[in-house]
Amino acid sequence: MSINLQGLRTAGYKVGNLAEAKVWYTKALGIKPYFDEPFYVGFNVAGYELGLQPEDSKDEPKTVNAVPYWGVDNVKAAYDELLALGATPFEEPGDVGGDIMVATVLDPWGNAFGLIYNPHFSLK
Repeated sequence: MSINLQGLRTAGYKVGNLAEAKVWYTKALGIKPYFDEPFYVGFNVAGYELGLQPEDSKDEPKTVNAVPYWGVDNVKAAYDELLALGATPFEEPGDVGGDIMVATVLDPWGNAFGLIYNPHFSLK
């Protein structure tokens, strides 16, 4: 038996204040959530889901051991826009080889939000 993976579907973020996070992500993504309940807020981002869930405990330390990277056309411009919205710098924009650009910010709740431009990858 083998697992038949169908590709990545959802990146989930735990947030200390779901209402504030919904407003922040609505501004950052430029779209409204398609699913909006007190226990979960979901955004459809080009066919992938960015989900927000309330934190169980605000005292739990967050670590950056997994970073979902969201595709953009211009990493530096997207990075600057997220910083202007209140994100914190984590990894400045840089070329990681092969003309692939990446950067990472932390959202206001400490979640890693990666940005990537990869000219070698297309969903088409």
